[in-house]
Amino acid sequence: MATQDDDSNNGNDKSSDRIKDSAQQIWLAGLGAFAKMQQEGSKAFEALVKDGAGMQKKTQAAAEETLAQAQQRMAGFASEFGTKAAGQWGKLENIFEERVARALEKLGVPSAADMAALQARVEALEAQLKGSAKAAAATRKTTARKAAAPAPAAKKTLRRTKAG
Repeated sequence: MATQDDDSNNGNDKSSDRIKDSAQQIWLAGLGAFAKMQQEGSKAFEALVKDGAGMQKKTQAAAEETLAQAQQRMAGFASEFGTKAAGQWGKLENIFEERVARALEKLGVPSAADMAALQARVEALEAQLKGSAKAAAATRKTTARKAAAPAPAAKKTLRRTKAG
C-alpha cells in the first residue's frame, strides 16, 4: 500500500513541478518583455504616441460629426419652434386687435375704414372746390375784360349839398 501513496505523491509532485515551471516561465517572459522594452523603449514609446495621435484624430472626427448632427437637429427644432411660436403670436395679435377694435367702437372712436371714407370725401370736396375756383377765375377774367372795354359816356350828375 505504500506504493499507492508514493504514486499519488509522485503525481502531486509532478503537477506542482509543472505549475512551478509554468510560473517560472511566465516570470521569465515578463522579465524578457521588460528588458526588451528598456532596449526598444523609445521606439515603442514613439509608436504608442503615433497610435494615440491617430486614435485622437478618429475620436475628434467622430465627435465633430456627432456635434454637427446635433446642431442640425437643434436647428430643425428651433425652426419648428419658431414657426409654432409665430403662429401662436399671430393668433394672439389678432385676438388683441379684435378686442381693441370692439372697445374703440363702443367708445365711439371712428374705425380705420371710417377714417379712410372720410379722407376720400375730403379729397373729393377739395377737387370740387378747385374746379369751382378755376371756373370762378375764368368768369372773373371775362368780366374784367368786359369792364376794361370803353363804356359809353355817362351822364354827369351833380350832387347837391344842403346848405347849412
